[in-house]
Amino acid sequence: MLEELRITGLGVIDSATLELGPGLTVITGETGAGKTMVVTALGLLLGGRADSGAVRVGSKSARVEGSLRVSDLPDVAEAVEAAGGEIEGEHVLLARNVSAEGRSRAFVGGASVPVSQLADVAEPLVAVHGQSDQHRLLQPRAQRDALDAFGGENTTRLLADYRTLYTDLRETERELAEVVASARERAREADLLRFGLGEIEAVAPQPGEDLSLADEERRLGHADTLRTAAESAREALSSDEGNPDALAAVAAARTLLDGVREHDLATGELADRVAEITYLLSDVAADVASYADGLETDPSRLAAVSERRAALTTLTRKYGETAEEVLAWAAASAGRLAELDDTDDRITRLREKGDDLRARLGPAAAELSAARTASAATLSAELTGELDSLAMPHAVLDIEVRQTPADDGLEIGGERVRFGSSGVDEVEFLLSADTGSEPRPLGKGASGGELSRVMLALEVALAGTSPVPTFVFDEVDSGVGGKAAVEVGRRLASLAATAQVLVVTHLPQVAAFADRHVVVEKASDGSVTTSGLTALDGAGRERELSRMFAGMEESETALAHARELLESAGHASG
Repeated sequence: MLEELRITGLGVIDSATLELGPGLTVITGETGAGKTMVVTALGLLLGGRADSGAVRVGSKSARVEGSLRVSDLPDVAEAVEAAGGEIEGEHVLLARNVSAEGRSRAFVGGASVPVSQLADVAEPLVAVHGQSDQHRLLQPRAQRDALDAFGGENTTRLLADYRTLYTDLRETERELAEVVASARERAREADLLRFGLGEIEAVAPQPGEDLSLADEERRLGHADTLRTAAESAREALSSDEGNPDALAAVAAARTLLDGVREHDLATGELADRVAEITYLLSDVAADVASYADGLETDPSRLAAVSERRAALTTLTRKYGETAEEVLAWAAASAGRLAELDDTDDRITRLREKGDDLRARLGPAAAELSAARTASAATLSAELTGELDSLAMPHAVLDIEVRQTPADDGLEIGGERVRFGSSGVDEVEFLLSADTGSEPRPLGKGASGGELSRVMLALEVALAGTSPVPTFVFDEVDSGVGGKAAVEVGRRLASLAATAQVLVVTHLPQVAAFADRHVVVEKASDGSVTTSGLTALDGAGRERELSRMFAGMEESETALAHARELLESAGHASG
């Protein structure tokens, strides 16, 4: 239950605190006094859209705080904890700040949260209804949503099951249309991939082959030069012609050092190291000779290598910088080609999937439609009964659930009907206000007062299937007067027996049924402060009702009428 609402810097309200309690709380006041700002504040607290224009002129920001008792609402307490907020005792504080620049901040239990999370916590607790909701009720979609809400968990489950299948079907049809539409482009892409893979397969490159062939081509191209250099080097290391060479020079050095080894151990060590050089030079000379002998001038092999390299260059110019990249492109393209070659099979599979989903969607839609039809009969009877208690004794409200034929629609009971994300049903509320009159759509057959009562009747009916702890009505009694207004007040009081009800009204007949009557008054400077929100006692209620009747608080006739109304409502002044 909402126990306290604190408002600062919002509209005409400078700073005010509204204490609330169980039962029916009525808020009244002169036009422009700020009654509707209370509803605006609640809207902000429920995560509604922030409007910087609602910030009081001269204020940096507007702030709304609401203290809610959640001791009997474990789901709400869990949502508060999930948001990082704290519950103090049995209460949680919700808050919303809106700056004059339009920036908005939200708080749950002291924790700063996104506005959407504030809405998740608060929306299940309070249902706000104003004149805009009455106009929205004229829309077929709103009427269908109201019927679904009345259907409760069963209809909600059936609708969710249907929407899952519907979403899958639409996604399958979208994918199928995309595949079919792109078939030509996919065929062209497949041809290009086949050509590329054919070129690569014809050459059959090996990893690293391009690098090894480049080395071989350089070697074959300079074979004579390499052989001359190698033979000259071998001759310099070890001459076959008796010419001075490196081995002979090193051997002479070794002999000289060995000759004086006995005079100094160091010369012996040097002689050993020179001996190692001798062995190394011998090995190098042998390797150079072997290298020179292995070099051959092979024009045919050189031509073959050059041709192979040219073939590889053709591939690397198109498909990658190296042989490895060409092979990687081939692997990826082979996978893509397999996917493209599967187009016909994919189209077949998608069509089969679509047919299967349609076959399953039909029964799901039929089951949902049957549930709606049953709910429509029950809700129609309840609304008609409610309207009788709201001074519309001859009114009948029918709820029509129908389908529209469509050649490309969903097959239901042997007929094809139009379908959408909410099923195959079109729902329409039809009102017959008087005996013998033809039922007509609400937008054509209901006056403003009648629409107000239909809206109230619907809220009462929905409260039985989707209970909300707190209801807020902002002048939903517009267009109602006389006996009808008395019955509206009586029905609101009845609703308040099981829920907290807050009503902003200009009708004394409704205000008379209040358990708590708060009047909003402006100060001399045009602002509303806490002192301008007054909970009335018995005498105060008589004066306020007389003002609402005749615009004169001290009129004896109006005061008498107010007393009579209070007594008839069961609230005689003390």
